[in-house]
Amino acid sequence: MSEQPANEPLFVDLHDNSKPAEIESLCMKCGENGTTRMLFTKIPHFKEIIIMAFECPHCGFRNNELQSAGAFNEKGHTVSCHVLGKQDLDRQLVKSDFASVKFEELQVEIPANNRRGLLTTVEGLVDHAVDDLSQGQPVRKHTDEDLYNKIQAVVDKLESYKEGAESFTLTIDDPSGNSYIENRCLPAQDPQLKMKWYNRTPEQNAFLGLQSEETNPTPAVPTATEGDEEVPEVLTFPANCSHCNAPSETNMHLIDIPHFKEVVIMATNCQQCGYKSNEVKAGGPISAKGKRITLKITDPEDLSRDILKSETCGLSIPEIDLEVTRGTLGGRFTTVEGLLRQVHQELYERVPFMHGDSTTAESRARWEKFLANLEEVADGKRIPVTLIIDDPLANSYLQNLYAPDDDPEMTIEEYERDWETNETLGLNDMNVDHYQATEPETKQ
Repeated sequence: MSEQPANEPLFVDLHDNSKPAEIESLCMKCGENGTTRMLFTKIPHFKEIIIMAFECPHCGFRNNELQSAGAFNEKGHTVSCHVLGKQDLDRQLVKSDFASVKFEELQVEIPANNRRGLLTTVEGLVDHAVDDLSQGQPVRKHTDEDLYNKIQAVVDKLESYKEGAESFTLTIDDPSGNSYIENRCLPAQDPQLKMKWYNRTPEQNAFLGLQSEETNPTPAVPTATEGDEEVPEVLTFPANCSHCNAPSETNMHLIDIPHFKEVVIMATNCQQCGYKSNEVKAGGPISAKGKRITLKITDPEDLSRDILKSETCGLSIPEIDLEVTRGTLGGRFTTVEGLLRQVHQELYERVPFMHGDSTTAESRARWEKFLANLEEVADGKRIPVTLIIDDPLANSYLQNLYAPDDDPEMTIEEYERDWETNETLGLNDMNVDHYQATEPETKQ
């Protein structure tokens, strides 16, 4: 092995993923030198990642770490899995550097700064939790026996989880939106998985190293002067690209959709990496009831109908087992065909492990058949089908070709939201009546 010149910097080309790069590293367990292997790769239909594995030939210590090489999502998310038995312990998962892990029944949370990124299984994550809690236990047994007994009780419970003796709920909270737990029911929704997207707080943006909106200057609002012609008002404000994090601009415009309501359209175009995105948010007050729109697609012309899908809207096509949960894709203003193609692209690019070694041939074939069926619907080759749009805030819209008369192919129904839906939307704690403080009484 040739020696590295003393003054020559070490350069590792991670983008050459034909083989892992190897560098000599210090073993933190025995103090001798070991080897770290680094590989830049991509999980199929998910994200680019950097896998690092360390091995010491002197003491046998091994360690591995995963880091995301891609960009942060526009929102953070929580992913919960209800583990029912031994078979669920084999679910693969990705936990990013910024994600915290919580075992709900034990009320035990492992913060993000306590464990680096991992590409493992549910059982592997439980193993890491056991290792973290077990550190320092021999010392605690002699210095603080009460604390030792409490921690040991949690360790024993986690060990029983590994045996599949009882069910438990695992929740990953990731403000970067880059964590994942395997869906065993693809292309359908997994009843044991729950995912919720949320807007990051300024503190979470700072934790991720992103520019907080509070530090952005307030955009200047153009004003009209007498004699000026009325032009569409487009506001521009600075932001950061969600893909490359470079400074970019977001344009915002308020428009009125006939026979519906006012909506806000926001569009971002990054000059650095070329990434483009658009999002639609409904304006006006919160509707008292939810709305469900059912469209019978009987002709290819129905695919050209305008559709506004809000960020709280879910959609489904029962004939091909398509079910898109609320919060997926964000807000979109497009056509029915355009929305179906966006769903196809999102599922194709973001569902990982479909081509991994752990995926069975049966699961892969079922997934490929589903994508083919979805593409046939978008092409107008598979009709008739039923498109169902369910929005608990009634902020979604589907064009009525016979407006203002009723559309014979479309059914619109309103429904009362249940308590759990209101809780998820944050409406149970919202007070819009008598919220102003009363005038203080004047002292005599």
